[in-house]
Amino acid sequence: MSRKNTIFVTGGSGFIAKHIIRQLLDEGFAVRASVRSDTRADQLRMAMNAHVKETVDIDKMLNFVQLDLNSDAGWDDALNGVGALLHTASPFPMTQPKNEEAVIRPAVDGTLRALRAAQAAGIERVVLTSSVVAIAHKRLAAGRSRYNENDWSDMNSPQVTAYAKSKTLAEKAAWSFVREHPEVKLTTINPGLVLGPALDAYVGTSLQLIQRLLRGKDPMIPNFGFPVVDVRDVATIHVRALQRPESAGSRFIATERFLWMKDLAAILKMEYPQRKIPTRVAPDFLIKLLAMFDKPLKSIVPMLGVEQHFDNTAASEVLGMEFIEARQAVKTSAASLIRDNLAD
Repeated sequence: MSRKNTIFVTGGSGFIAKHIIRQLLDEGFAVRASVRSDTRADQLRMAMNAHVKETVDIDKMLNFVQLDLNSDAGWDDALNGVGALLHTASPFPMTQPKNEEAVIRPAVDGTLRALRAAQAAGIERVVLTSSVVAIAHKRLAAGRSRYNENDWSDMNSPQVTAYAKSKTLAEKAAWSFVREHPEVKLTTINPGLVLGPALDAYVGTSLQLIQRLLRGKDPMIPNFGFPVVDVRDVATIHVRALQRPESAGSRFIATERFLWMKDLAAILKMEYPQRKIPTRVAPDFLIKLLAMFDKPLKSIVPMLGVEQHFDNTAASEVLGMEFIEARQAVKTSAASLIRDNLAD
């Protein structure tokens, strides 16, 4: 396979990355994926064998390297001979760490390591997975109701978590790098909460939210919500950005619509009425009290009652995206969790 048609994907065993790799393989690209262990490589290979087109020769078209976001070892060799870099790897904790640098440093340093190695290898095309949390933690000007790609989160906002800081600072570091090295053409993708079908039983942090609702162990749900997008669309927007030179130098928001937790619960309850899925919304004071003992709840307290909407026009107009409905993403998330016996 030629260098031009060989794509490097970091964080290969991640929820988003697996869907990207599947689409790349189905479109005839060879993929070199970074993983943290041989076990992760075996898991990823099994997932691809189960889902890619029968005509794809996995042994020939997919190979692996072991890399660490916190170490320089192996990066230059790993990116040698590939035509483009898709950098998806970044820490995504279910709970916020005591020391925010534990999330921020790997995200920022890992992004710069990947970019330096790409630049050294002569790679001109890079697509980076960022997030809407790098956009939305700021006060919109009067008259505006939707965030767009020109917005950046304010690091002094009380709503900014360590994860949001990590994504914002990593993306800003990437744009700073390409300003200094204009031969590297960068596109960033900013998805919301990524739901949709898992390709195997090794699910990411985002699906743990659906998993928690399906298990029905919470008597009530918080007054909290997310801009939702289907993982298949997130993969598609990465691949299209890679294939379309006009996307270089741009950010693209990947969201379909905002859904409250009560909306997620209602969708799941309709699909699985026999399950004890909570549908009552807890008062904010109760969530704040429970958050003292429940770390995942603690991270959402600043966002209680906050509704955020995003403008996905650029993704539609430049990349031709027609987003899968968020409600469908919720349903397929649950179906795949139940299929793999991960919902009980």
